[in-house]
Amino acid sequence: MPRWKELPAELPPPARQLIVRLRGLKDRSGLSSRHLAARTGYSAKSWQRYLNGRSLPPQEAVAAMSRVCGEDPVRLLALHEIATEHRLEGRQPAARALENLPAPLAQVSLESLPAAPAQVSGERQPYGRHLRAALTAAAVVTVLSVSAALLLAVRLTEARTQLAQQRDATAATAPATVSATLVPVIYTCRLERQDGRWHAGLSPTAEVLLSNTQVGLEVAEAQCLLRRAGSVPGDIDGVFGPKTRRAVEHLQKRNGLIVNGVIDPPTWNALRQADPT
Repeated sequence: MPRWKELPAELPPPARQLIVRLRGLKDRSGLSSRHLAARTGYSAKSWQRYLNGRSLPPQEAVAAMSRVCGEDPVRLLALHEIATEHRLEGRQPAARALENLPAPLAQVSLESLPAAPAQVSGERQPYGRHLRAALTAAAVVTVLSVSAALLLAVRLTEARTQLAQQRDATAATAPATVSATLVPVIYTCRLERQDGRWHAGLSPTAEVLLSNTQVGLEVAEAQCLLRRAGSVPGDIDGVFGPKTRRAVEHLQKRNGLIVNGVIDPPTWNALRQADPT
């Protein structure tokens, strides 16, 4: 396991907790910074900044790392929201304050309010009554205002978490594309046949559309199956380049499919069932 640098002392607690969890996720996955960069689309230098606490990782980077490492992203994304709110507002989010409240705020009674000062003479009684009324009104207004703010904050946090889950689900079905920060990786094909269908151990997909400039495990899976079927795609690097496109077109032509150089569901089906020629 890598020896992590000590996080900056001024790092807020929510951000510190997020980074510690991301570090643990990376350690358990066994991925190097280069491999993590290749699979998430964020450069190795970016991950070094994120994991050393020099900058807060974007929401998409947290979701991508969770997906690559096989972790449920919901909790990490919720923690990211808390860290972001703390950074913007300079305080803990209202949702956490709600959890620490000692009793329901809606139940307010006059008995819970501080008593008015003792009266020393009949002449001071009007003043005492006014003071008690003012304290009561101020307490009620404060409680109602805080209650409304906390309720709004909780609903906002829930809505943001739901939106983050929807974005993550969308990102999971759309492979990344080639970028300047891409680090070359050579994948290992572990071919095996299950229930009459071939698998290379990199992705179980049979529906994701793949075309030029896309990268990722789905592309590497297709390259392994292309090589097994006798259509050489070049290196098994997870990059959909010209050689991979020519290999796809060759397979499509040989199997009577539409020759478009795109790996679609019919082409996946041919790859999973093909016999080498």
